[in-house]
Amino acid sequence: MGSMYFTEEHDFFRKSFQDFLQKEVVPHIEKWEKTGDIDRFIWEKFGEMGYFGINYPEKYGGLDLDLFYTVIFLEELQKINSGGFAAAMWAHAYLAQTHLNKEGNHEQKEKYLAPSIAGEKIGCLCITEPFGGSDVGGMRTTAVKKGDKYVINGSKTFITNGVYSDYLVVAAKTAPELGNKGISIFVMDRDSKGISSTKLDKLGWRASDTGEIAFDNVEIPVENLMGEENKGFPYIMQHFALERLIMGINAHARSEFAIDYTIQYMKDRVAFGKSISKFQALRHRVAQLTSEVEVCKTFNYVTTKRLDEGEYVVKEATMSKLISTKVADEVMYDCLQFLGGYGYMEDYPLARLARDSRLGPIGGGTSEILREIIAKMVMDGKQYKPAT
Repeated sequence: MGSMYFTEEHDFFRKSFQDFLQKEVVPHIEKWEKTGDIDRFIWEKFGEMGYFGINYPEKYGGLDLDLFYTVIFLEELQKINSGGFAAAMWAHAYLAQTHLNKEGNHEQKEKYLAPSIAGEKIGCLCITEPFGGSDVGGMRTTAVKKGDKYVINGSKTFITNGVYSDYLVVAAKTAPELGNKGISIFVMDRDSKGISSTKLDKLGWRASDTGEIAFDNVEIPVENLMGEENKGFPYIMQHFALERLIMGINAHARSEFAIDYTIQYMKDRVAFGKSISKFQALRHRVAQLTSEVEVCKTFNYVTTKRLDEGEYVVKEATMSKLISTKVADEVMYDCLQFLGGYGYMEDYPLARLARDSRLGPIGGGTSEILREIIAKMVMDGKQYKPAT
């Protein structure tokens, strides 16, 4: 099936990226998992290799490649067993940078996107709030226009790269009385007066710096508005399709990694005089899990192809995240069980995989919210359209 979507050039890119990760990233993973602070040099190395510019314009240092290079980027990041490191990389490249590329003007792209692609600046996307969660329209952060400045007040939480990033792409209400029709998007420098952040202590994704960010009378120039005022909600919604598909791809990739590791362990583990891979109850459960992961992967590839061709696949991307993350959690639970006591030990990969995978049904829209979005589309005839 892979040959339907991946060319020889894709395969060469995958092998090159695998080698890069093994040489430059894997030796440092345990340190970053313990400190929660990814060394700056690796961002620069990713930039030097072009990995942050895969599907961005050459004008700003990108490679302008198709989305299946992004699929490879995501899949291989899931197979070094650090969901936090992977999240830091893709949140920078496909959350912060996506908004810059789509809503930013030339000056903003020159200042923020180009150095982001080069690995010289790190970005984060600030949407979720302590009292909002998946309710984007219910955000309370405000941006009040005063002369040639906006004054930002409020807070954001669960922000990947929220502590060590150099700039922030922030959603705030410029017209609170309009509800979700009064949201705008801004870009601002980390060192702007009035911005403070606190690192959050998490169950998983420990290598990434997930933060809570406060904005206390932060003044930014009106030039920092991205796109049109009060168009922030449709901007956010149209990018959710890519974010949710990314999380679906992440899920099927880490599932494959977990299953491959577990199968090898089962072949090597002997109990009652034979390899536990020969016990029918275990074999059939592995067969079931492998089948479900393959179905997810196939659906994700088809959806990627449609998105790459310009279709607005908000329904399919939402389904991708909903199902793929659910399957991934089942895979981690069972694969950990297959390892017995060793599955519970930090010296084996399943403990971390189980922790990291659990965020899948939560981040980027909870599964409960996704089911309601899908229900609106398939039962109520709701149609979502991209921002114009």
